[in-house]
Parts: sequence; structure tokens; C-alpha cells
Amino acid sequence: MARRARTARRSDTTAPVAPASPYIRRSLPVFDVLSEDQLTRLEGQVDWLLENVGIAFRDDPAALDVWRRAGVVPGGEHGDLIKADAQWIRSLCAKAPREFTQHARNPERSVVIGGNNQVFAPIYGAPFVRDLEGGRRYGNMADFEKLVKLTYMHPNLHHGSFVICEPTDVPVSKRHLDMLFAHMTLSDKPHLGAITEKSRAQDSVDMAEIVFGAERLDRETCIMANVNTNSPLLVDKVVTEAIQVYCGRGQAIVVTPFILTGAMGPVSTTASVAQAVAEAMICCAYAQLVRPGAPFVMGNFLSSMSLKSGAPTFGMPEPVLSNYIIGQLARRLGLPLRCGGSLTASKIEDAQSAYESADSMHSTVLAGSNFTLHAAGWLEGGLATGFEKLVMDADRLGAYQKLVGLGHVDDEDALARDAYAEVAPGGHFLGSAHTMRNYQTAFYEPRLSDSENVESWEEGGSLDMRARAHARWTEMLNQYEAPPIDPALRDALADHVARRKSDLPDAWY
Repeated sequence: MARRARTARRSDTTAPVAPASPYIRRSLPVFDVLSEDQLTRLEGQVDWLLENVGIAFRDDPAALDVWRRAGVVPGGEHGDLIKADAQWIRSLCAKAPREFTQHARNPERSVVIGGNNQVFAPIYGAPFVRDLEGGRRYGNMADFEKLVKLTYMHPNLHHGSFVICEPTDVPVSKRHLDMLFAHMTLSDKPHLGAITEKSRAQDSVDMAEIVFGAERLDRETCIMANVNTNSPLLVDKVVTEAIQVYCGRGQAIVVTPFILTGAMGPVSTTASVAQAVAEAMICCAYAQLVRPGAPFVMGNFLSSMSLKSGAPTFGMPEPVLSNYIIGQLARRLGLPLRCGGSLTASKIEDAQSAYESADSMHSTVLAGSNFTLHAAGWLEGGLATGFEKLVMDADRLGAYQKLVGLGHVDDEDALARDAYAEVAPGGHFLGSAHTMRNYQTAFYEPRLSDSENVESWEEGGSLDMRARAHARWTEMLNQYEAPPIDPALRDALADHVARRKSDLPDAWY
């Protein structure tokens, strides 16, 4: 059989640059699955939880004082259960903006969160990392810095997240300082701040103030944090103190109920969705009591689970459905939405990983998630960050960017009428003027997919997707150049980090 000539293509290892458009302006309609009657009934369940069941605000007397000043008397066995009129809670949630801009150190990288906008951020919180050469291991600061650089360089990741992996070689009490410094100097994209302890949250805001200035923080969102409620129906002081620090300074907060249905919520997806909305709404209301108008993102991380082993499962129909429903409810509340993206329980980048991540991410996008954490790099139920997985997932995010933007369907050029005048019946459009004008942008070309014939693939070394991804991220790091930063600003950040680290004892838990 005659061998086709190998098609010229872009090098898979060409290092990308961040795009001119730093986030997605969505044109594709969202996918709404519930009728008005179903939504009304579900909202009635949310209101019932807020008014009759209540949500506990535990271990933070200052948070209970905020509720008392608003006229709510905490009750329950521990004196920390908040029950409140649901319409009042909804009126407080209405004070949060429908969309807001998180400003980046480089203004060209600022992102708009909410409305018809979508922002992709990589994995958050994994203690382990994995790559083809090093295998699975605890993350360290060198791994963390590499992941920050890769996120900065990739055009399909708009936001830096924060804990792209845990740098376990640095004491817990100090590592947030090194992580913030890395995000603020190795990248110029927006990122999240620390939340695990109140002083760490304060360090995050203080360092953002060094970068942006106190006056700018007074009027603009320059840093954001992500916290999880302690489901079921418990808001602990990690959440309330983070809200006090970030929202109290006019900065943004993402609050995400983390619910494994059947464990932290009822086994019914409908009931767990209503619980997630109630938990998020009570936190939004609290944030507005702390500072009216504080930006708030309603999160959803609802996962099914194996009722035999207790392990979470991803890409399953129940969490997919929850994304769609949460999207509808968030839009009715007027709150920006956060969902979790390319999720999988798989340990490596295999077929299971591809199926589960694709189903999870597709529903996240169609649901209208405005801020998608875990959009790239997630493995092993979130326990590991995969270097290959990061660039594989990010490669696919470019396809979603084109999908939700609907290309240029409204352009006169999209109808290609001049091409029909040029091409005779039975001819072809390959050499037409219309094709030549548009061939570079007509189709999304994933850098890591190999669409050549098998002979060309074999000549190139018969590399599978993991091997191509490994080659790509290693070459990206070889070509990394740090974004410019004012030396005086870098010195001020370094001085803050050094001073705070000298004040803190080493603590490893």
C-alpha cells in the first residue's frame, strides 16, 4: 500500500505563550435540565433546610457574634446552630455581585468570574505528584515551582489555583509563604490564597497588598480563596475565619460543600444537591454580613461513592447531573458558580482517566461553571497531581474554549459564499481563497493528539499520549522565561516572606 506523505504539523514540544484573551467569553447556551416546577420544589427543600434543620457554625465565637448582631440567636445542643428565614438569606445573597474581575499582576491576565464567563484553573490540594520518570512521590517545592511555571505558560489555563501540589519538604507553618511568593513571581496570572489558618489567610492578603497596594485592594478584587464546608451541615472556623479575612478586606471567597453522597449527604442526588446549595447560601449570607457586596462564588463538589469501599467515584451520572442542577440554581440566585473539572479516580493517565475526566469536565462546561478548579492535573481522586495529566487535560481545554465560544457562526465569512463561486460541482475547497484565509484557525488542533497514519507514528517512535505529554512539559520547562517584575516589588515580597518565616516556628502538622 502506498504510504502517505507525513503531514507537516506544529511541534508537540513548542512552548506556548499565554493568550491575549485570558478567559472564555461564553456564547454557547448552558444545559438546563430541570423544569420550573422541579426547580421550585428543589428550592423549597433548600429553604426547609435553612429554616427547620439549620447549619452549625462551630468553634468560632466571632462568627456567632456576627449572626447575633444580625438578629439571629444560635441554638441547638452546642449553641451554634443557625436557623434563619430563607427569604432573608436569599436577600443577603443578592448583595453579592453576579460577576467580578480578579485582577492579575499583569493586567492582560485579569479574569472576569461570573456572568457568561468561564475561567479554568488547575488542580488544588494534592499531597502527591506523579510523572513518567519520577513515579508517584510526595510533592516538594521544586515540583510546586515547576507546576506554577507550566500553568503560567499554558494558554488554556487562565488561573494559577494555589496548592497545585503540597510542597511537603517545607514546614506546614511556613510553606504558604513560599507558595505565595512562587505564584507572585514565577507567574503573572491570578491565583488563590491560603486558608488553612487565619494568620496564613492574612499573610495572603498582606502579600497581595504589597503587589497591588492598599488603595487598590479597597476597591478591586486582587486575591481569592477557596474553602470547603465540613458537610453535612457544618461550617467550621477555617471557613468563617477565611471569610472574615478575605471578604472583610473586600476580596473574594469560593465556598464549596464537599459532599460524597451517601456519606456527607443523603444517598439521593436531589437531596445532596439541595444540602450543598443550603450550605453555600448560608456562607454567602454570612460573607455579606461581614462585608456587604463582598464577591462570593458558590461551589459544588458533589461526588458519588462506592458503597462497598467508601471510595469516591468520578465522571458518574450522579455528579454529572448535580453539575447541571447546581448551575440552574446558581443562576437563579445570581451567584457565580464553581464546579470541579477533569476529575478521575484513576491512578495514571489511562482509559479510565480519560473517560471519567471527559464526562466530568464536559458536564462542568455545559453547566456553566464560571470558575473551574481542578480543570487539569487531577489523578487518584485528587491525591496526586500528574505532570503528564496537567498538559493532557489543558490540551483538551482549548477545545472547550472554542466550543463554548461558538467560533464565528455569526460572521458573514462563516457562510463561505465566495467559496461556492470559486469551486465547481465535484471540485474541492482545499485551495479556495476562503480555505486559505481560514485554514490556520478553522479547526482546533490539539497539540498532543496524533492523527497521522500508523507508518508516520512508528517513524516518530510509536509514542503514546503519556510519552508525548512528558516530552511536552519537559520542553516547556526548558523554554520557561519568568514574567517581568519590578525588582523593588520582588524584594518587598521576599522581605515579607523572610520576616514572617523568622517569626514562625517550624511545624509539620
